[in-house]
Amino acid sequence: MQEDFLHYIWKHRKFSTVNLKTSDGEAINIISNGQHNINSGPDFFNAQLRIGEQLWAGNVEIHIKSSDWFLHNHEQDKAYDNVILHVVWEHDAEVFRTDNSVIPTLVLKDIVSSSALQNYKQLLGSRGYWINCENNFADVDDFTTTNWLERLYFERLERKSLEVVKLLETSKNNWEAVLFKMLAKSFGLKVNGDAFLSIANSFDFSILRKSQAKALSIEALLFGQASLLEKDVEDIYFKNLQQEYQFLKQKFGLENTSVVSPSFFRLRPNNFPTIRLSQLANVYATHQNLFSKVIEAKSPQDIKDIFNVGTSEFWETHYTFTKASKVSKKIISKSFIDLLLINTLIPLKFSYLKYQGKSNEEAILDLILQIPSEKNSIVDKFNSIKKVSKNALQSQALIQLKTEYCDKNQCLKCAIGNKLLNR
Repeated sequence: MQEDFLHYIWKHRKFSTVNLKTSDGEAINIISNGQHNINSGPDFFNAQLRIGEQLWAGNVEIHIKSSDWFLHNHEQDKAYDNVILHVVWEHDAEVFRTDNSVIPTLVLKDIVSSSALQNYKQLLGSRGYWINCENNFADVDDFTTTNWLERLYFERLERKSLEVVKLLETSKNNWEAVLFKMLAKSFGLKVNGDAFLSIANSFDFSILRKSQAKALSIEALLFGQASLLEKDVEDIYFKNLQQEYQFLKQKFGLENTSVVSPSFFRLRPNNFPTIRLSQLANVYATHQNLFSKVIEAKSPQDIKDIFNVGTSEFWETHYTFTKASKVSKKIISKSFIDLLLINTLIPLKFSYLKYQGKSNEEAILDLILQIPSEKNSIVDKFNSIKKVSKNALQSQALIQLKTEYCDKNQCLKCAIGNKLLNR
């Protein structure tokens, strides 16, 4: 039994209200259950009840056992002095306010709806399933699922916006610098994301600005900070990078002692850090005011036009500094740009519009709904149960659903879980 289930029972009155009585036998008439409080303090605010002949207005506290009142030290907390009813599953102790007055108790154990209890046990009692509602997920109507996924997507964006705010604080409120750091992490993908972010954090963004006139300077800055120019390679491009980096290092007092070295291990050649850093450098060499262009973009095609760049010429015949390969123009792919949109550019746009105090849901929806669904183990599994992911909004929402609700057994806070409980 979970306390959240008792919240659900009380909130939706999933119990018999006929001849309702306190543990002392006084009649209870519920006028209003109150407002559910998800923060600290009593569980429901501003309830209205008639207990016996007395009309009460105040708060309701809910516990599995009455004695949990003392376990949580509510008898010493004046915030609970306005509790007018203690709702419990089992009554094993009388409870008191700080002035020692007794609080009436309602016991739910014998009056809960049998269907609600059965649905709860079926949902939360599942064992060995990928998600608790695996056998019933497909039964939930499309309207409920679609609306819940949209809400989950914006919930996920809100969480990501907190990360953007932290970056903004450490970047002296420079949105261009925030974009650079977020792009650096995204260009590093999972394997080198942290390494690329450490590179971006190892120098002030103004240094990149001052080096933006040519791609070689930005490449030298990024490769040098990543410690990729420390070997002795007999190639004119490599020598030029070394020379440019030594100039930048002396001019700006660069240090890279805190930089995490990027890895080549188990990566496809197109995702080698050398290729991704060169592409990132060329993005900034091509666009002087990248942030404003990203914010003004109104469609995925606008973004694709911005990021339709490749590497420097050297990398068309190389993946590393030391070994030549077949000629291949390494233009940033459409699928990679979609990932940038999903994980970096849309969260940044959402955060910036929110920062500006502007309504942003419509602009965000216009972008995310045009991007195809991601393909990963979570999305694939949900789709095998029921085809639910047709675009990137839904695939992102499913990740949020699995990680923040299913994995944490938060079925009672999930619209799909509630729908199944209400069957």
